[in-house]
Amino acid sequence: MYTQRNYSIGTMALWTRRYIYMFLFISAIPTALYVLLDWKFIHLPWLPIALVGSALAFIIGFKNNASYGRLWEARKIWGGIVNTSRSFTIMVNDFITNQYADNDLSQEELFAIRKTIILRHIAWMTCLRHALRTPKPWEMSHINASDKEYMDDIVINERKYTLKEELTGYLSEEEINHVLSQGNKQSACLNLQSKHLRVLQEDKRIWEFSFLEMEKQIIEMFALQGKSERIKNFPYPRQFATLNRFFVWIFVLLLPIGLINVFDEIGLTILKENSTNWYGYLGNYFAWLTIPFSIVISWIFFTMERIGEVSENPFEGVANDVPITTMARGIEIDIRQMIGDNKEEIPFPIEHQRDIQM
Repeated sequence: MYTQRNYSIGTMALWTRRYIYMFLFISAIPTALYVLLDWKFIHLPWLPIALVGSALAFIIGFKNNASYGRLWEARKIWGGIVNTSRSFTIMVNDFITNQYADNDLSQEELFAIRKTIILRHIAWMTCLRHALRTPKPWEMSHINASDKEYMDDIVINERKYTLKEELTGYLSEEEINHVLSQGNKQSACLNLQSKHLRVLQEDKRIWEFSFLEMEKQIIEMFALQGKSERIKNFPYPRQFATLNRFFVWIFVLLLPIGLINVFDEIGLTILKENSTNWYGYLGNYFAWLTIPFSIVISWIFFTMERIGEVSENPFEGVANDVPITTMARGIEIDIRQMIGDNKEEIPFPIEHQRDIQM
C-alpha cells in the first residue's frame, strides 16, 4: 500500500517509460513516412478511431471498477481478520480460567496456555500470508519488467523467508512438521487450534458455552480465510483482460495514422492564412505534432489499463496491494499486548519501504 498522497510525476514516468519509448517508435514511423517521403496515403478517417477510443474508455472503466472492487473486498476481509483476532484474544484471556476446573493451575500455567493459543493464531496468519503471496500464472509482478524494477529494492517477507523459518517460535516442532505436511497449511493451523480448545473444554478450563463462542470465532476465521483464497485463486476473467490489452494496442497503433492528416490539414490552413507572416511557416511542420500528441493520448489509455491490471490481484505483492504483512504484524503486536506478553518478545512494527507498506 502506497502511503503518500500522490505519486510523483517522476515515479509515474519511470514506471511507464518502457511503454513511452514504444509509443514514440509507433508514432514516429508513420509520421516520418508521411512527412519525409510524402506518403500521403498513410492516414485514416478520425471518426472510426474516435469511436474505438470511446469504446475503449468504457472497457477500461469497467475493468478498473472491477479491479477496485476486488481490492476493496480484500481490504475488508483483512479488516475482518483484525477484528476477529481481537475478539478471539479477549475470549482467550477471559474464558480460559480455573473457575470450572477440578484442579487449579497457577496463573503462570494459565498464561502459558493462552500464549500458546495466541502464538498459534499468529502462525495461522503467517500461513495465510504465505499462501496469498504465492505467485500465480496470471499475476504480472514477477513477469512485467517495469513492476519488477519498481519493486526490486522492496523486501517482501514471504519471499525472503521460508514458511518454516517464519513459523519457528510460534509453533512447536511437532506442530510445524504437521502443518508443513498438509496441503492447506492455514487450515491445518485452525484445526490444531480447535482441537486444543476442545481439550481445554474437556479439562474444564473453558466453560461449555464459552467453548461454543470460541468455536464460532474459529469458524469465522475459516470464512475469512476462504474469502481471501477465493480472490487469490480466481482471477479477473482472462477473456476480458486479454481483449482489453488487444483493444488498447489496436488503438495505440491506429492513433498516429488518424492524427497525421488532422494535424497536416491544420498546418496547411495556418500556412495559407498566414503566408506573409513568419509563423505561417510553422504550418509546414505541424504534422510532426502527431508524435507528442500520440504519445500523450496512448500513455493515458495504456496507464489506465495498467493501473487496473496491477490492482486486480490485491495479494500478489506490489505497491498498491493490501498490506497483509504489515497488518499481520500489527495484529500480532496488538493481541500479544492484550494477553500481557513480555514486551521484549513482542516484535516491532514493520517499517515503510519507500513509502510502501507490504
